[in-house]
Amino acid sequence: MPISHPGHTVQVDLQERSYPIYIDHGLLQNAELLRRHIPGTQVLVVTNETLAPLYLERACTALAEFDLDRIILPDGEQHKTLETATRVYDALIDRGFNRSATLVGLGGGVVGDITGFVAATYQRGVHFIQIPTTLLALVDSAVGGKTGVNHPRGKNMIGAFHQPRCVLADTDTLETLPEREFRAGIAEVIKYGLIQDYAFFQWLERHLAQVLARDAAALTYIIEQSCRNKAYLVAADERESGQRALLNLGHTFGHAIETATSYREWLHGEAVAVGMCMAAHLSTAMGWMTSKAYERTQSLIEAAGLPVLAPRLAPAELRRIMAIDKKASRGRLRLVLLEGIGSALVTEEFDDAALTATLERFTAAADAE
Repeated sequence: MPISHPGHTVQVDLQERSYPIYIDHGLLQNAELLRRHIPGTQVLVVTNETLAPLYLERACTALAEFDLDRIILPDGEQHKTLETATRVYDALIDRGFNRSATLVGLGGGVVGDITGFVAATYQRGVHFIQIPTTLLALVDSAVGGKTGVNHPRGKNMIGAFHQPRCVLADTDTLETLPEREFRAGIAEVIKYGLIQDYAFFQWLERHLAQVLARDAAALTYIIEQSCRNKAYLVAADERESGQRALLNLGHTFGHAIETATSYREWLHGEAVAVGMCMAAHLSTAMGWMTSKAYERTQSLIEAAGLPVLAPRLAPAELRRIMAIDKKASRGRLRLVLLEGIGSALVTEEFDDAALTATLERFTAAADAE
C-alpha cells in the first residue's frame, strides 16, 4: 500500500452536516481556508497555556479580519470539567457573542472536546472549527462531533454530539508534540487496524519505524487512513446507536483506568493501549481471537512504546467504574471485543469469569513489575 502525499481531504458525509477534514502542512496560516468555514463575524479561539505560545498568534493572524477574541485554558485532562467550560461560557457572555459566532478549538483532545461542548450548548448551539495539534486529536477526537467534559466518577459523562464545520489537520503541529503524547496518539491509529482495517494493521507492522521517526509521508498516510476509517463509521452511525461503537475498542477498560487515577497519571492513549490489550486478551479467552493474533496485537502496541499492563489498581475498583460506563445498556456492561485483527463486535455476551480473570491478570502483572 503506497504512502499518500500531503494535501488530502477526507469528507465526513452527514448530509447537511457534512464537512471536510483537510490534511496538509501549513494549514494554520491558511486564512482563505478558515474564512470559507466561518459564516459570521465573531470568532473566539480556545486554546491552552502550553499551546498558546506556540500557535495562538499564528491562528489569530489568519483570523485577523474577524471580530476576534481568545481564551487560554489550563492544560491537562484533569481540567476537562464543567468548571473549565464555564470559563468559556463566561467569556462568550462577557464579550457579547451571539448565535452566529464561531468557536475555534486550537489544541488536543481536551481543548477540542471542551470547545465543541461549549459550542453545542451556548445559546443552544453555535458554530465551531477543530484545529487539532496532537496526533490523538488529529486521528480521532477532532473528528465525529463527540464533545464533552469529565465527571469525577466517569470520563466524558457529560456531553453532546455537535459536528464541526471543518477540521484543519496541520501536520506541522506534530513537530512540537512531546514524544510521550505522540506515542499515545499511535494507540488510536492502531485501533483502526484492529477494528476494521487489516491491511492498515499490516502496514503499521511494516512501517512503524517510519511513523515513530515522524517521517512526513508516513504521518500524512496514517492521519488520512485513520480519518477515512472514522469518517466511514461516523457517516454510518452518527450518534453511536450501533456500528460507531466499534471505535470504543479498549475505551471501557481505558476510561476506567483514567478515572481510577483521577485523570492525572495516564494519558488517554496510554490507557486505551492497555485497554486494547485487555480486550484482545478477553477475546482470546472467549475463543474468538487466536493466540497468534493476540500476540501480534500486543507486540505492535508494545513496539509503539505504549504500556501493555494496567496500573496497580484493584480489579474490583476497575470493574465498579466500568459498570457505570456510559456505553452500558439496561444495566448490562457492553464491550467492544475482537474476532480477529480487522474484525470487531459490540457485545454484552461475554463470559463474566473471563472478564474477571483478564482484570486480575493485567493488574497483577503490573503489581509484579
